[in-house]
Amino acid sequence: MKLTEILKKADKTLLSIEIMPPLIGQSFEQLFDRIQPLVELHPSMINVTYHQQEKVYRERADGTIEKITLRKRPGTVGISAAVRYKMGVEVVPHLICGGFTRAETEYALVDLHYLGIQNLLIVRGDPPPNMKYFTPEPEGHKYAIDLVRQVANMNQGIYLDDELIDPKPTDFCIGVAGYPEKHYEAPNMKIDLRNLKAKVDAGADYIVTQMFFDNEKYFEFVDQCRAIGIQVPIIPGLKPISRRKQIKAIPKTFNVSLPDALVNRLLDCADDREAKQIGIEWAIRQSLELKEAGVPVLHYYTMGKPDNIIQIIQNVFD
Repeated sequence: MKLTEILKKADKTLLSIEIMPPLIGQSFEQLFDRIQPLVELHPSMINVTYHQQEKVYRERADGTIEKITLRKRPGTVGISAAVRYKMGVEVVPHLICGGFTRAETEYALVDLHYLGIQNLLIVRGDPPPNMKYFTPEPEGHKYAIDLVRQVANMNQGIYLDDELIDPKPTDFCIGVAGYPEKHYEAPNMKIDLRNLKAKVDAGADYIVTQMFFDNEKYFEFVDQCRAIGIQVPIIPGLKPISRRKQIKAIPKTFNVSLPDALVNRLLDCADDREAKQIGIEWAIRQSLELKEAGVPVLHYYTMGKPDNIIQIIQNVFD
């Protein structure tokens, strides 16, 4: 069922959880063991992230350097199908621009369509760890809006091959990312909001936000979106602090700010165990306030480590 249809039928705030595919070489059973405790919390949907290829340099036996291209976390489409049909939860696979041509993207979309998976979250994706700037593949998409347009075209029966005979349309529900504190590459919030509206006008059906730690940032973001005509559901994304060093790492990596009250408490921590507990408590308070405000969904980023997310959900959802 489409996410937008699920939201229309809901009479309360729903639960969404984001997971990462396992590293290549691991089994689905290992992933299943990590996901099962989350499934037991009855999420309405599980997101599965997509990861682009990386360039790795390795030394050969003769001392020369070999450049290898590899994808460390493949399997998004297969895992999405397993979660949907083995675990019985609606699934939202991510699609990214980085590392894929338009044709490869179309093949992935065709596979998802055949599998009966209707929901997508489309993001451009960040540069790989060894690259400073995002660079699309030749014949790939440079911006998320281009990928939105490709999916929207397929929903109208328009494929890359314009000589197909009687092509059938897909029926995807398209989600995109929003940034309450703006995307790090946007020159200002006004431009970032204009880019977001362009994605909605191109066919996006809902928005999931980047993490934030001050709910006022989310509420202001929603007001700004509504003021420029964005009327689709806006789902808040949350991630708890789990280590003291994230005081510096999270603002630098994700371009988000941390409230003084949270930072001061973290600075007083004796160790990461205390920091993790403060992060859980802070996220619980955030979640309860957002739930009280009637947000459509609470979306949690697990980053492959769900134990603190489980504690938060148990305190927020009955």
